[in-house]
Amino acid sequence: MGSTTAITNEPSRNGGELSEEEVFEVLSNRRRRFVIHALKRAEKPIDVSELSTHVTAWERDVDPDEVRYEDRRNVYSTLQRTHLPKLEEKNVVTVDGEANLVEPTPELESLDIYVEVLRSREIPWSLYYLGLVGVTVSLLLAVATGTPGFAGLEALDVGMFTTTAFGISAAAHHVIGRRARLGNTEKPPELRKQE
Repeated sequence: MGSTTAITNEPSRNGGELSEEEVFEVLSNRRRRFVIHALKRAEKPIDVSELSTHVTAWERDVDPDEVRYEDRRNVYSTLQRTHLPKLEEKNVVTVDGEANLVEPTPELESLDIYVEVLRSREIPWSLYYLGLVGVTVSLLLAVATGTPGFAGLEALDVGMFTTTAFGISAAAHHVIGRRARLGNTEKPPELRKQE
């Protein structure tokens, strides 16, 4: 299960920002997400052959040096015929057909894509924070009503606990969130191994 958040402030080729629907359409395909991840990490335009090698390596969970021509050929072909034209149509990339190079546009550079990939036993951050609010409200009510075991605590103690808990949680969320953005890590976030 995963969710995606994308923020863009740049106009697209049709004169406006990419709509939410267009962003989801672009991100709906795994190969396009891999292309976007590779381009966000690149410091210069990428040759389509090199791009297809990276995408193939991620799809097969192997090192790029281990990708064989036969494995890469299908990816190269679908990138050329389907995915790169789709990304170019949405003004996310430019493709130089003569030089066989792909380059991100300002639209892609301004697109900040956060992918929250959840495994079966993980909970989304929004639910985690809701649970933390429930714990702090319960603690505050226990202190206010003088519940045995909590009567010795003061509202200031609950405030310090709440501030500390939310501060640590927010710092952890920030660090984990940076790793969940396309282009921020060596491999795309959805390939992150269960730790």
